[in-house]
Amino acid sequence: MSKLRTVKKVVTGKHTVDGAGVKLQRVLSNENTSDFDPFLLLDAFDSTNPQDYIKGFPWHPHRGIETITYLISGDIEHGDSLGNKGSILDGDCQWMTAGSGIIHQEMPQASEKMFGAQLWLNLPAEDKMVDPQYGDIRSEKVPVVEEDGSTIRIIAGNYEENRGAFQGRYVKATYLDVDVSAGNSWAFLGNSENTLFIYILQGEGIFDPESQEPIPYRRAVLFSEGDRFWVRAGNEGIRFLLLSGRPLKEPIAWGGPIVINTKDELQLAFKELSEKTFVKKGAI
Repeated sequence: MSKLRTVKKVVTGKHTVDGAGVKLQRVLSNENTSDFDPFLLLDAFDSTNPQDYIKGFPWHPHRGIETITYLISGDIEHGDSLGNKGSILDGDCQWMTAGSGIIHQEMPQASEKMFGAQLWLNLPAEDKMVDPQYGDIRSEKVPVVEEDGSTIRIIAGNYEENRGAFQGRYVKATYLDVDVSAGNSWAFLGNSENTLFIYILQGEGIFDPESQEPIPYRRAVLFSEGDRFWVRAGNEGIRFLLLSGRPLKEPIAWGGPIVINTKDELQLAFKELSEKTFVKKGAI
C-alpha cells in the first residue's frame, strides 16, 4: 500500500538582488540545506520589467555543484570557460556541471516576461572535482505528457514510462514542470526515501485529501517521506516545478558560488581563484 507524502515545510523565501543587479526571489539558500538535501539553492524569476534583470550575472566561478536554469519564457545569453555560448529561450533548460571549476556568465535579455528558475544541485563528495560539463536541453526535446486535466513536461528523470530530456550524471534527480487545471487532481509515484519538494509557479493547490487549506504560488513546499505525492488544483489551477532526488547526507562548506565539503577545500578554491589556477579544464 502506498504512503502519501504530507506537507513538512512551506518556504516563501525572500526578495533579493544578486549578480550585477538582478531582482529575484531567493526561495532556497544555505539556510535550508539539511531539509532539502541534495538541493541547495532555488532562485525564481518572474518579471515583466527588463530593468529588474538586464544587468545580469557577469563572469563568475562555480565549483562542486550543478546549476540548472529553466526558462518558461525569456531569453538568457550565456558563455563559459569551456567555450560554450548561446541562448536559453522559452521552454529551454541549461544543465551545467561545474565540477572542478568553471567560470561563466548569464545575461538576461529584455523580453515580454522573464519567468523561470535556477536550481543548484549538490554533487557527491567523490564527484566534486569531475571535469565540468555543459548540458543544453532544448524545449522541443522535452517530452510532454497530456493526461486528464494535467500537462507534465519531463525535463529530467522519468515519469511513468516516459524518459525525460536529461538524465542526471551524479545525482539522479527528477525535474518536472506540472500544470494541473482547476479542480483536477494529479499524483506522482517515486522513491519513498528521496527528498521531494515543489515550487508553485502559478495558482494554488491542496496537498492532503483531508484538508481544505490551499497553499498559494511563490512557495516551495517540502514533503515527508512516502512514495505518493498528490495535489488537487485550486480554482485557477496550479503550475509547479517538482524536484526529487536522493539526499547525500554529506557535510557542506558553502562560500558564495562554491560548495565543497570542508573549510580547507573552500579556502583552496578561493586561493586558486586569486592565483588564476581555478579552472582545470578550458580557459576564460
